[in-house]
Amino acid sequence: MMYRYEDLSDEQFERLIILLCRHLLGTSVKGFAKGPDGGRDAKFVGTAEIHPSKAAPWVGTTIIQAKHTNGYNKHFSESDFYSAGSVHTVIAEEVPRIRKLRDAGQIDHYLLFANRRLAGNADQVITAHIAKECGLPEASIYLCGVERLELWLKEFPEVAKLAQLDPVDSPLIVSPDELALVVQAFASHDAEIAEVLDAPPGERTSYEKKNEINSMSAEYAKEQRRRYLKDTAQIRTFLAAPENLGILKSYEAAVEEFQFKIIAKRKEYQNFDAVMNYLIDLLFERDPVLRQTKHKRLTRALVFYMYWNCDIGKVADAEAQ
Repeated sequence: MMYRYEDLSDEQFERLIILLCRHLLGTSVKGFAKGPDGGRDAKFVGTAEIHPSKAAPWVGTTIIQAKHTNGYNKHFSESDFYSAGSVHTVIAEEVPRIRKLRDAGQIDHYLLFANRRLAGNADQVITAHIAKECGLPEASIYLCGVERLELWLKEFPEVAKLAQLDPVDSPLIVSPDELALVVQAFASHDAEIAEVLDAPPGERTSYEKKNEINSMSAEYAKEQRRRYLKDTAQIRTFLAAPENLGILKSYEAAVEEFQFKIIAKRKEYQNFDAVMNYLIDLLFERDPVLRQTKHKRLTRALVFYMYWNCDIGKVADAEAQ
């Protein structure tokens, strides 16, 4: 693949799509605008340059949608994107909006881009569903996955250059792989470990001071401590066991990546509540192991342990030296 689309921000992906559409449809493609329903779209009115072909281009009003995900190796056929009968999918949320535009005579064609893989059967099923629900001809609906996107970007290499896909501007993205190994190992650990009230490591920044330095709200810090403090002793004991050296190395690798990414990508205005929530949501989105119901709480507890143990986040100056 030419690009790690999952590592782009929503804005970077949208900018890439609108620049591409100016080649496919025409230079008068209007940019994305966030509407009251949370949808992001672009619009083109006129006769398309080359889409779907030069011989039979679309004529009229084309609405363009860009649906970006930070998840790995995602597909159009996954239940979060489309599932027959479900009202909590990407497509289910888009259908009423498209139908409203169709009823108002404000859409003739629909072009949907997503950084997901698109198999032939999913293409047929989703296209037929949108056509039926929205009153659009199937020939006026086009779904574009990463395979087709790659071909177009090779055909129009200047698009990516103009989009300025600078990794420095990308969001706080981390790999969940190492943490998933730790979660799986801990979850399958059968040995009884005594639960004792843990205390911050010796000569480390206190929890209260750390919260102040990192701008974590008192309410968020209190709730995290209430829910996950009791787990920290078990986690520390587990990681310290000689037979778990490999798991400890995975934990340390995860910590190293998380900390450097947080330092580089955290915005000055963000409190650490937002950083923690974003990190957890990203981990669940990117790894099927971590988002399993039985593993969600343990994942949160491990990320809290990283913070509590002063492995991620800022620390007092004396400790940092």
